[in-house]
Amino acid sequence: MQTLSEYFNYIMGNIYLRFIFILVITLVAAFLVKLIVKQVLKPLAKKTKTKIDDILVNTLSTMIFYVIFALGFKIGFQHFEFKSSIYNSIIDTVLVIIVCVLLTRIIKNFAEYWQRDWAAKTASTADDRLIPLAEKVMKVVIVVLGIIFIFDSWSIDISPLLATAGIAGLAVSFAVKDSLANMLGGLQLVLDKTFKVGDKIKLESGEMGVVQDIGLRSTKLKTYDNEVIYIPNGFMANAKIKNYTVPDLTLRVNVEFGVEYGSDPEEVRKVVLEAIKGIENVLEAPAPVVSFINMSDFSLDFVARAWVENYGDAYSTKLLMIDVIYYSLNKAGIGIPFPTQTIYTKSEDGDKNAR
Repeated sequence: MQTLSEYFNYIMGNIYLRFIFILVITLVAAFLVKLIVKQVLKPLAKKTKTKIDDILVNTLSTMIFYVIFALGFKIGFQHFEFKSSIYNSIIDTVLVIIVCVLLTRIIKNFAEYWQRDWAAKTASTADDRLIPLAEKVMKVVIVVLGIIFIFDSWSIDISPLLATAGIAGLAVSFAVKDSLANMLGGLQLVLDKTFKVGDKIKLESGEMGVVQDIGLRSTKLKTYDNEVIYIPNGFMANAKIKNYTVPDLTLRVNVEFGVEYGSDPEEVRKVVLEAIKGIENVLEAPAPVVSFINMSDFSLDFVARAWVENYGDAYSTKLLMIDVIYYSLNKAGIGIPFPTQTIYTKSEDGDKNAR
């Protein structure tokens, strides 16, 4: 009576039985791994806060069986004498295709997740366009790499093709470098959250307005003169930008004014403070202040500072502050000087006269 080890040795000694044995073991392993992924890893992934592991587990559960089976088929096929023939290249090709399909599905699922749960929460359209574009680019890269591996499995020399592709890619990169810079700039603006749609911003070049859209190539800025300016994202990503909505919507309004020399600074502060506190949009906290800042050539210079709840009220509130400051100073008898200059002239006899 033959023992189990003798049966095993007999199977291993026969290349055909060995091939069938490896396939059976591979099928069993593939079913077990698939069962573990569905019954163990999926419930664990659902308990975590992130959705990334759920996407990976769900994608692997649909493809892991084919990956393991293809690997087992390749391992079992290595024992045949004709393993270096066309059949081995076919197996390698099938394995590369399976891996490429797995990777493209993972990318597709991640892109759908980001499109649904991340890009949909932002008012910008840049991420809505960048995510599908990035998905297509990554899929193309995977396909190209897959073709390279398939050619290699068939012992096809692709060095001339790679050299040609490299030269062509270099030429294309120079041709579209500005467009690429703008697209990457748009992605940087979205990720860094420099500003968002609806924010009031001012560029170092002087343009100021409300952001209407962050597109794939440019940012659309609507000025207060009802003009729309399209600014390349590459420029915006490197520009110095003042965002009036950060850290919150409150904004301080400053109005500088001057009074005649001889005026009492305390009386000026009292008169102006009472005047601007009566303006509807001026907040009580932080409280408005009036500061004596300079003694210039012909006036005592002050600045009135007040806070408004929303940056949209800043300009109209500033105009009201100018009005009430002017009328309150006039009513209190505090003079607002004209620019003056005293010129001294010297006559021939040495006398000085002032004009």
